[in-house]
Amino acid sequence: MTDALGVQEIRRYLENRDALTAKGAYLPETERDACGVGLVCALDGRPRREVVELAIRALKSVWHRGAVDADGKTGDGAGVMLSVPPDFFADQVRRTGHNLRAPVVAVGQIFLPRTDLGAQEAARTIVESEVLRFGFYIYGWRQVPVNTRVIGEKANATRPEIEQIMLAPPEGMDTESLERALFLCRKRIEKRVAAANLPSFYVCSLSARALVYKGMFLAEHIDAFYPDLTDDRFASAVAIFHQRYSTNTFPEWRLAQPFRMLAHNGEINTLKGNVNWMKSHEIRMAADAFGVHQDDVKPVIQPGNSDSASLDNTFEVLVRAGR
Repeated sequence: MTDALGVQEIRRYLENRDALTAKGAYLPETERDACGVGLVCALDGRPRREVVELAIRALKSVWHRGAVDADGKTGDGAGVMLSVPPDFFADQVRRTGHNLRAPVVAVGQIFLPRTDLGAQEAARTIVESEVLRFGFYIYGWRQVPVNTRVIGEKANATRPEIEQIMLAPPEGMDTESLERALFLCRKRIEKRVAAANLPSFYVCSLSARALVYKGMFLAEHIDAFYPDLTDDRFASAVAIFHQRYSTNTFPEWRLAQPFRMLAHNGEINTLKGNVNWMKSHEIRMAADAFGVHQDDVKPVIQPGNSDSASLDNTFEVLVRAGR
């Protein structure tokens, strides 16, 4: 019986592969050993719970695209990018004792120092002071529920404190202006955190549109580690998922993907040249596009990034600059 099922699975796989090849959706000659990445979306643009569930199922199906540590539970990194679910966060805002000031909630998914409580509090203070400076109203912080039993020893040893800051946008901002303000705010935060030499700080996402859940767990454990993802109110019109395969950088929580704009499959071999090219152009580009905020934007590519993170930095600044 088991053999018969195995034969059926192989036949189904071959039929699907041949169908995709015939339609030009899959090219066998371009197959390489690299990350697993994909997208699920609703063609009508309406958020659905089904999109989230399919993305998680698909991510678990590309587990073989990432390496596993000897402890059997620490992975190269996996994650998913979703739309910010308004119903879910409206309830989280109410739990802080606030009423919604706007239909949109901007959410920052933030990695904080876990073992240094002084650095943790200093980082929160920097985040709060900058979002207030940009005119946002702070509903409060939320400690993201996590299940540490499903991750390995190395993943747990390097695990950051994972929290969300929930914000009301300033009045009168359209969607693009809001995302641009959040981008500039995040850049200011990153500069101040770097100057204060606070370790293990990273902003996974700070947006009213997109929210990133990621980490150094196995792909199969993403919704076990993050119970939020099992909540029926977590609906999305689009989901990007990624299983990382480390090629030119060691695994780190912050280097798990998706990043803030994209998820990348492969390796960029001209990395140094691209980084230098960006350095030579960022001064004029930042001045033209961001005016008084030009110094906040530079450097466009943050030191210590992987090739994919550097690409994400570049793509993000071009989008926010309207290019």
